[in-house]
Amino acid sequence: MEQTQVKFYQTGTFTVGNRLLSAEQRSVQANVQRSNSLNSGHRACQGCGEALGARYAIDAAMAATKGQLIAANATGCLEVFSTPYPETSWQMPWIHSLFGNAAAVATGIAAAMKAKGRSDVRVVAQGGDGGTTDIGFGCLSGMFERNDDVLYICYDNEAYMNTGVQRSSATPPAARTATTMAIGEHPGNDFGQGKNVPQIAMAHEIPYVATATVADLRDLEYKVTKAMSIHGARYIHIFVPCPLGWGAASHDTIKLARLAVESGVFPVFEAERGEVTGVAKIRRQVPVEDYLRPQKRFAHLFGKQPDVATLARLQARADRNIRRFGLLETNELR
Repeated sequence: MEQTQVKFYQTGTFTVGNRLLSAEQRSVQANVQRSNSLNSGHRACQGCGEALGARYAIDAAMAATKGQLIAANATGCLEVFSTPYPETSWQMPWIHSLFGNAAAVATGIAAAMKAKGRSDVRVVAQGGDGGTTDIGFGCLSGMFERNDDVLYICYDNEAYMNTGVQRSSATPPAARTATTMAIGEHPGNDFGQGKNVPQIAMAHEIPYVATATVADLRDLEYKVTKAMSIHGARYIHIFVPCPLGWGAASHDTIKLARLAVESGVFPVFEAERGEVTGVAKIRRQVPVEDYLRPQKRFAHLFGKQPDVATLARLQARADRNIRRFGLLETNELR
C-alpha cells in the first residue's frame, strides 16, 4: 500500500501535537516520552478540568525529576475517579491520604527519603480546594512553616464536587451550590468570605508560589518544572473548571479557564519568598459577565431582572485583581 505524506501547515506554532518544533521547544504533552502518569481509563466526567490539570502537572513533574517522584493524594474527586478499588489509573508511586492530611503525609514521605539518603526522589502532594483550603489547611500551613521539601498542588474547582457540590472556602461570591442556594434576598454564596490560599502561602514566605490554569499548558508546565528545581515548600494553585458542578458545557472547560484569566477573576502569577516575580499580562480585559453567563451556578444573576448590583460587585473584584497584580498590558481597566 502506497504511503501518503502528511503535510503540516502549522509550522512554527506551539500547538500541543506539533512535531516540527525542536525537542526543547515542545511541551511535555507533545513529547512521545511523556510519562502518562494519570493514564486513560479513569472515571472523570467529560470535560473534567481537574483530570486535565493533574495529567499536565504530574507529567511535567515526572519529566523534571526523571521519573523519581512520589505523590500523596487527598481524598476527593481526583482520588475517587482515578482509583476505584481495585483499579487505578496512576502509573507512579501514589499514596492515598485522608481528606485533610495530604501535606503531612507528603512531609513524612520526604523525611523518609531523606533518612534513606535518596535525595533524587522528590515528593508532590495534591488535593482539591476542599482538601486544601478547608480540611487540610492546618497541615498545609504547617508544611509551609517548616519549609518541608514538598510541592503541594491544589486543583481548584471551587466547591466540594465529589460529595454533591457543597460550598468550600474557595467558592466565589454569588455562586450557587447545594449549600448556597439561589434564593432569598442575597442568593448564592456570601461576599466577604473564603480564603485566598496563594496569598496565604506567600505570607509564609516559602520559596515558590504560583497560580496557573488548564487553559495555558505551557505556563502550567513551566511552573511545575521550575517548582521541581527548587527545594523547600512550594505551592501551585491550578484553576480547573468543573462542568458538572458549575453547570457548564463540557466543551467549555478551556474557554472558561481562559475567560477567568482575561476578565481578572483569576490572576495568574508567580512569587518567590513572598514577593511577586511575574504575572501573566492580559491584552484586553473582558467583562466578568462573559465569564459568568455560560455557568448555571450564576444563572440567577441573569433572570428577567438581572442582578445589576451583584454583577457590579463581581466586576469590582476582578478590577481589583487587575490593579493589585498589574495584569493589563496598558495598565488601563476595561
